[in-house]
Amino acid sequence: MTDPDQMPDLESHSERRITAIERQKRNPERVNLYLDGAFAMGLPLNAVADFGLRTGLTLTPMQIAELKELDDTAKATDAAIRLLTARPRAVREIRDRLRRKEYDDETIERVIERLRDWRYIDDEAFARYWVENRESNRPRGRRLLEQELRLKGVERETVSQALDEAEIDERAGALEIARAKLRSYRGEEEAVARRRLGAFLARRGYGYDVVKPVLDELFGEHEDDDQID
Repeated sequence: MTDPDQMPDLESHSERRITAIERQKRNPERVNLYLDGAFAMGLPLNAVADFGLRTGLTLTPMQIAELKELDDTAKATDAAIRLLTARPRAVREIRDRLRRKEYDDETIERVIERLRDWRYIDDEAFARYWVENRESNRPRGRRLLEQELRLKGVERETVSQALDEAEIDERAGALEIARAKLRSYRGEEEAVARRRLGAFLARRGYGYDVVKPVLDELFGEHEDDDQID
């Protein structure tokens, strides 16, 4: 590893000469750029041709800054794409994760713009994905779905549109998970099981107008349920 004290000052106003360009062993799609005999930065391989880089070429401070900006954007883009391979993400999720990796705001916004141009991120599509995925795998009420999407930075109007388009049958979803959960309350008094199941459905985002009919269907009508909200 190169001693940081030997690395050239990339903020300097002086010109620097390229003394070596070496392909990285771990990633042949990247190269290491050496200025004045010391490692300066890594770069995407295509930057060599795009910028006409070669040993002996002198770079101005502006050119060095441009190369650094290019590399930061390339690395941040790669980091964002790795996140997106796991599942779709909201725009704010990408911003937050890149900030944690200590990319500056200008770099992050360049990446966001690039991903939008590529149609890799779209909060409307993300909201639809999130709702459909929840409905298929872990049903929950509209209220909790809205809370989850808002916490991910999706605008309220976009969330409402996705939920309206999904036409969620909250009653059917609540009944499905209630029947599955009810098995865990075997042996308990009916009143206790009813109360616990109602609280469980409320935590899953279902309002009283959904929970009460579901409890009545499973246990029979009951006039003394506490209002669940």
